[in-house]
Amino acid sequence: MAKKKFYAVVKGRQPGIYQEWSGENGAEAQVSGFPGAVYKGFSTFAEAEQWFQHHHEANSEDSTTRSGETSHEQDEQKGRDNSQLPQVTIYTDGSCINNPGPGGYGVVLLHGSHRKELSGGFRMTTNNRMEILAAIEGLKALKTRCNVTIYSDSKYLVDSIMSGHAERWKANNWKRTNTEMAINPDLWEQLLQLCTQHQVKFVWIQGHAGNLENERCNQLAISAAQQSNLPSDEQYEMKCQQ
Repeated sequence: MAKKKFYAVVKGRQPGIYQEWSGENGAEAQVSGFPGAVYKGFSTFAEAEQWFQHHHEANSEDSTTRSGETSHEQDEQKGRDNSQLPQVTIYTDGSCINNPGPGGYGVVLLHGSHRKELSGGFRMTTNNRMEILAAIEGLKALKTRCNVTIYSDSKYLVDSIMSGHAERWKANNWKRTNTEMAINPDLWEQLLQLCTQHQVKFVWIQGHAGNLENERCNQLAISAAQQSNLPSDEQYEMKCQQ
């Protein structure tokens, strides 16, 4: 029997695909003691990804029905938003030297047999900004409304979107609390707007864990950050000068 190297967590503290079972950043910590946890181990990332996507969609549909939508309305919505849309997978990563410092992003878009890579960098920025920008650039590259799965190893990015934090910050005039402002509102604004144009879900994957597309994004991001004569991340540099 093949040793299980990837663990897909559909329902747990932090849904996503993990390479490790034990430890603080492993799958066990996400499901142990979590009511109704849904997870499974696989020998390859591709198997884990396929199972995760299928069960994540089913779990999302169950949640929608429980929230009050009738099954008939949900079936119609699913038909409009999922089955009739192009299915696109996007891998993203961000990088920053010294953080803050020169930074870059890398993106891989997959649709059937089609593949596209994107990258870019800035002379002074942060790692988190590059993580968000990678998702933005991936979605901006789409020419029509799509059903998109974005894989990122940034919990900052995935959690902020999937938990609804970014939406709440926006609704609260970009305040995280009564005394603290949200960071990177310019990029969150762009990303939230792009997410309304597509059917998008974000999935966390463990970085540097052997996933070829994640590794490729990392290479693209690092290479972009190392380029000479990088442009200014104007919003970030303006904020630093205040």
